[in-house]
Amino acid sequence: MGLASVGTGSEGLQLCVFDLRRGQLEGQEHDKILFFFPADLPLPSQLSVIGLSEGLITFTRIFSPEAACEVIEAERHSHVFYEAEPDIWMVMIVEKNKELEAIWRIDALREVLKEIHSLFMMFHGSIRALLDKEPGEGLTRAHLYPFIMDYLRDFVVGKKLQLPSFRDCLKERRTAQMLTVGREAAIEVQTLVRILESCAGNTPCSSLILFQDLLVSTTLSPEDTINLFTYAVLRLTPHALSSGASSWSYLRKGNSSSHIATGPTLAHTGSVSEQFLGSRDTSPAGDNRYHVARPLQHNKWFKGKDGFLVTDIWGVDVGSLNVTTPTVFLQQTEERMYLCAYQYKSLTLILLIPLSSILDGDQGVSIVKQQLLQNASLKILKVEEKLSKGWGGENAYHVSGYRYLLVDGNRDISRASPPGKVATLTKDSLLALNKVREEVDSEKGRAKWDNPGHDKDLEVCIRAKNNAWAVARITGGKELYMVIEKANETLLYASDAVEKFSNRYCNGAFSLD
Repeated sequence: MGLASVGTGSEGLQLCVFDLRRGQLEGQEHDKILFFFPADLPLPSQLSVIGLSEGLITFTRIFSPEAACEVIEAERHSHVFYEAEPDIWMVMIVEKNKELEAIWRIDALREVLKEIHSLFMMFHGSIRALLDKEPGEGLTRAHLYPFIMDYLRDFVVGKKLQLPSFRDCLKERRTAQMLTVGREAAIEVQTLVRILESCAGNTPCSSLILFQDLLVSTTLSPEDTINLFTYAVLRLTPHALSSGASSWSYLRKGNSSSHIATGPTLAHTGSVSEQFLGSRDTSPAGDNRYHVARPLQHNKWFKGKDGFLVTDIWGVDVGSLNVTTPTVFLQQTEERMYLCAYQYKSLTLILLIPLSSILDGDQGVSIVKQQLLQNASLKILKVEEKLSKGWGGENAYHVSGYRYLLVDGNRDISRASPPGKVATLTKDSLLALNKVREEVDSEKGRAKWDNPGHDKDLEVCIRAKNNAWAVARITGGKELYMVIEKANETLLYASDAVEKFSNRYCNGAFSLD
């Protein structure tokens, strides 16, 4: 599965969020804990974990005041650190396992922490803003606990959390996978984007268009694009919707509150499973004072008869049974936006409308939706038809003889060999590439502090035990990772193969000439 199993008990994985500015007085240390998994770990043990993490952060700052602590490797555990906001830290502690599958890249684990925080910010704003809104930690805990637990649920298989492992070394989290379109299709897409942005009259709107699970068009900043793209792939695209067995009619017939039960994808086989079944809507303390939207809940989005995606996550008007329109927070403009998602076959359109421009709330959003249907329906049909005709299927980006990952760090996009093709690689080949990526991560980390603002050109090649070559080339903010499983071939052959790939598929971006 490309994932490393760790137990969900106190020894397998621990994940915490804490605020260094809080709990400085004796007897108030628990105030700094904003989230802790597993939640049933005794409070003294939680405080011990956070106290150790705080000590490591303080100690490393003595030697490197400007560079935040990123990882501490102990004998039995890896401690992965991420300073999400000033003095607000997220720490993941994973147990080192002798099983071969339990091999991961530290940077890949840190990307999980970054993704949690970025998605949380998109829906709830900053953690610091929540703390400032209510001096007590209750409000913040009530938001963080269900959000992170809903996120982690995607990693649960049976009774174990499945963390990204060496088998995922040809994937890049926090990037968008783009669809390649021809000139005619691109013109049609641009026309559709203009129509979408005019649906709210003079109000400046933003949009995101996906085909299958691939990005077609965006008018958002790179960071906002990645956040919304990630959420769409997790919960909104046809593939995400088909993973649930519910329907919109079920929602309307059921309880109108936000606590409608979702289909059980995990069996109730003890406390471990119960932690991920979403049975608790707030923090472990059982504080129900706050109504908190849970945008990462499973099976809560449904396609209506008019093509718009609907959910009761943000609430329901009991009298009319109309759902409350979802909202998101954009990082670039610092604006809260209404989120309207429309789907036709494999095409998913997301329209973002500033809250400040809609005076009538949900009623005003309904008018915009009507305008979209009236003005864009024919163009949506045409775009979907053109993209479908040009789509080569799940193996569209397969290159015979290569297993590769392309990353454009300047635009936060990536392209990789199809998962089915990557699955044909041997374990030795993947382990070698994972080692290559660790070397690149290390070099990039050093370059970031030694020469900030300048990308470092780099090439790394490793011969695997099975004689395969694992290669990385980094230049101008772009990265190419590749496995070539040609036994007994020389380094010169591997280098020539990379050159051919670069010239044919990357416009020579990774060529050494």
